[in-house]
Amino acid sequence: MWRLDDERALIVTTDFFTPVVDQPYDYGAIAAANALSDVYAMGGQPFMALNVAALPPDLPAEITAEIIRGGAEKVREAGVVLAGGHTIQDQEPKYGLIVLGFVHPDRMLTKGGARPGEVLVLSKPLGFGTVTTALKREQADPTDVSEAVGWMKVLNRTASRLAQAAGARSATDVTGFGLLGHGSEIARASGVKLRFWFDRIPFTRGAQRYAQEFIFPGGASDNRLYFGSQVTFAPGIDEPSQMLLFDPQTSGGLLFAVQPEKLPVLKEEAARDGQLLWVIGEVDEGQGVEVLIDQ
Repeated sequence: MWRLDDERALIVTTDFFTPVVDQPYDYGAIAAANALSDVYAMGGQPFMALNVAALPPDLPAEITAEIIRGGAEKVREAGVVLAGGHTIQDQEPKYGLIVLGFVHPDRMLTKGGARPGEVLVLSKPLGFGTVTTALKREQADPTDVSEAVGWMKVLNRTASRLAQAAGARSATDVTGFGLLGHGSEIARASGVKLRFWFDRIPFTRGAQRYAQEFIFPGGASDNRLYFGSQVTFAPGIDEPSQMLLFDPQTSGGLLFAVQPEKLPVLKEEAARDGQLLWVIGEVDEGQGVEVLIDQ
């Protein structure tokens, strides 16, 4: 973030990755939504994007076109100008965006703004990592994949606007570090403890079944290794369920903290806008992250 004046700060971000789904159009759209999300997670509004692509020279032209089209149409949906970009050759496809956005310096969402007494709200279910890994292993139900793809293509624009309207000051998008990794970042930056209720956390169709089969991307174990010491689990939460909360998400939802008295209006406005929201935890004094079972 670069403060330009009293009314505007410039947000600059980039994100790109290898394919997570089979359909090239969906891959492009998911990669674009994921890159745009970094601006929404800060409460900003993106206004310009550039393509970043590394594509095999022998990749059929129609596949390349669909990847770029998927990204371009998602950018257009966000009301953002796609102003070109840069492409190189590589052995494995990689695609994403550089994104620029604006935010008012006094209304920026950060990881350090959570306060004791606030509640934690999530705007997309979890499970994208385990479902897409099952897809790569040819063990996924097509209906499960379709639902996960649909969620990954959803922009976090509405969730960001609702969070700001509800007075949120702390937010993050739940992506590569999983719910508990990004939650740990908020806890550390804000000097608070986050408490999640496992029973209230939403998961995509099939995610818990794949978890029980221990189908996870390698990043889930990396996340647990790095953030696990900061997390305490209730005794009744088994290991596959714990791993689901470390599951890396691609184009995941927003996690934000709001005052509980703001919830009725927040839920009403979310319903009006067709935005699903789940209240999954709370902010307390202390440090680290707790995951409990609702009584």
